[in-house]
Amino acid sequence: MAYGLSLVEIVVGILLLFGGGELFVAGSVAISLLLGIPQIVIGLTVVSLGTSAPELFVSLISTLQGGSGGDALAVSNIVGSNIFNVLVVLGVSALVMPLRVKSRLVRRDVPLLLGVSMFTWGMASGGRLTWQAGLALLTGTVLNLLWEMRSAKEEPAEVQEEFENEGQASAPVAAIKLAAGLGLLIWGSQLLVKGATAAALGLGVSETVIGLTIVAAGTSMPELVTSVVAAYRGKADLAIGNVVGSNLLNQLVILGICATVSGTRGLGVDPLMVARDFPIMVLTTLVCVPIFSSGGVITRLEGGLLLGLYGLYLVEQLVLNMLPAAVDEFRLVVLVAVLPAVLVFVTWSALAWMRKSRTT
Repeated sequence: MAYGLSLVEIVVGILLLFGGGELFVAGSVAISLLLGIPQIVIGLTVVSLGTSAPELFVSLISTLQGGSGGDALAVSNIVGSNIFNVLVVLGVSALVMPLRVKSRLVRRDVPLLLGVSMFTWGMASGGRLTWQAGLALLTGTVLNLLWEMRSAKEEPAEVQEEFENEGQASAPVAAIKLAAGLGLLIWGSQLLVKGATAAALGLGVSETVIGLTIVAAGTSMPELVTSVVAAYRGKADLAIGNVVGSNLLNQLVILGICATVSGTRGLGVDPLMVARDFPIMVLTTLVCVPIFSSGGVITRLEGGLLLGLYGLYLVEQLVLNMLPAAVDEFRLVVLVAVLPAVLVFVTWSALAWMRKSRTT
């Protein structure tokens, strides 16, 4: 009975987060326009943060609750969401429609995300993200925003249309949307954290595992829906940019805030995450470089490859908790068979693109 209740709390929490995020973005954009804030600033802050709002509130509430369980859920939610975004959100989007990659992503955004991911992993390697590390991440947020504002030339037509539609709301309506969205986000976060913690205890697994899987997938639903709809409508730049931008914000803003508010105790990081999940997060970002570069299109085959890799990640999580004696054998199979196959496929794709580019 208790286990069933925790599942209900998780599902309801995810639904509240999804609805709250939509209202939060709508109200924030409308108020920003009424205050005369430049549209490019809104697009780079409020709209981008909108799909990451569930991660922010879940991780922040977990951090404020304190204790090793709260810290584990806060950090694992971010790391798991970043892995989910690249492997599942991009994978499903590419299956819906092959995604054409803009050169800016290859030249600027993906290398930046890779650098931030490695920097975050390095700071967490000591088993704790200090408040100084949090300030460093938040400083990186400001620097990246200034860089974005300087390099941004024009906004997509669909973003301008969204701004115009949101701007039609009056101040009271915008304030109601913002307050309602904020309330749903807080309520949904509390339910999700409570349900995830209870589920972890009921299943006999750690909060880290729950955060990396169920919570991460739940809080990443806005990114999944946004990118899949964008891919279906042929807006590949929005589908891919949503993933890269969310992964940057998850680390720079959300982990930065959580580490900062943790104060002198710091934000505890599970040693297993440092040894396994942070490297996987970095590798999933690294694999984007040849895939994004191979012809400028993420094909359906490559989308299926990304989904398959996430399936392996989930199987590894299950094996680790249900059949710990078989973990070494499973990892050996991945190392000997799966990893070389992925490297061969990515290398073949890159070489095929190079040969094609020389003949055209």
